[in-house]
Amino acid sequence: MRHAQHKRSQQGFSLIEMLIAAVIFILLCTTAFGLLSVAQQRYQTESQVLNSFQEARFGLEEIVRDVNGSGFPPQSMFSFTPTVPPANLYAVTPVAWSPNYPNNPCQIGTAGGGTCTNSPGDFDLIIERDVDPWRHDGVEWTRYQLANNILSRAQSYKVVGGDPATTTGAFFVPYVQNVMNNTTPAQIAQFHAIYPNMFPGGNPVPIFSYTCYTPYGPQPCISAGSYNSPQYVTDVDITLIVMAPTVDAQSHQVRLVELHGRGHSLNQIQ
Repeated sequence: MRHAQHKRSQQGFSLIEMLIAAVIFILLCTTAFGLLSVAQQRYQTESQVLNSFQEARFGLEEIVRDVNGSGFPPQSMFSFTPTVPPANLYAVTPVAWSPNYPNNPCQIGTAGGGTCTNSPGDFDLIIERDVDPWRHDGVEWTRYQLANNILSRAQSYKVVGGDPATTTGAFFVPYVQNVMNNTTPAQIAQFHAIYPNMFPGGNPVPIFSYTCYTPYGPQPCISAGSYNSPQYVTDVDITLIVMAPTVDAQSHQVRLVELHGRGHSLNQIQ
């Protein structure tokens, strides 16, 4: 009798117990792998947002540096007597314009207003400066332009009697990707619903906003009256709204970052 009881106590798990254990193990593995997959997708999304943020920040810093160096060197730095130095050796103005540069400055507007056909505008800026003063090889035109959600950069030497927009137009290279400041109305409405503080009124957000010198102090160029001109620009405010290349892994919504910066020219008017 004791032998029979001892034999029964050494029996293994029943089939039902094995099935229950297998089901529990499978559920645990499924949950673990699901959490791991979500964590991996979240990491990839955050990495892409970080990369977009860094790319936009580097681009913003470069634009600010360009504006800070605009208008240099001024004509007053040269001592050509009695003649004036060649116009390609000095900066006539911090911000070049089109058309009719350099004799007839245009008026800066917003949303297509003003008389500046190409630049300066909400999404187009041409800076006049000597990129490398130590080389003494003349002044360059550095241009930033937004088209098809890509902020491109162009740089060329200043051409005496030339049009800055035409001259720089052949040298564009992509600079910052997925810039959404002036995307389609449908996308702006989508972004505005997710980020209510972006795109006020559901309108495009200018990348470039300009402050002009006046005898009464700096004012937004669009309200500076007769001083609303690229030659009077003292500050350029920059706003970049950049979208991450993929949607958020959990919410499945787009991710945007908005960056702000300001460049100040030390040589506002010649």
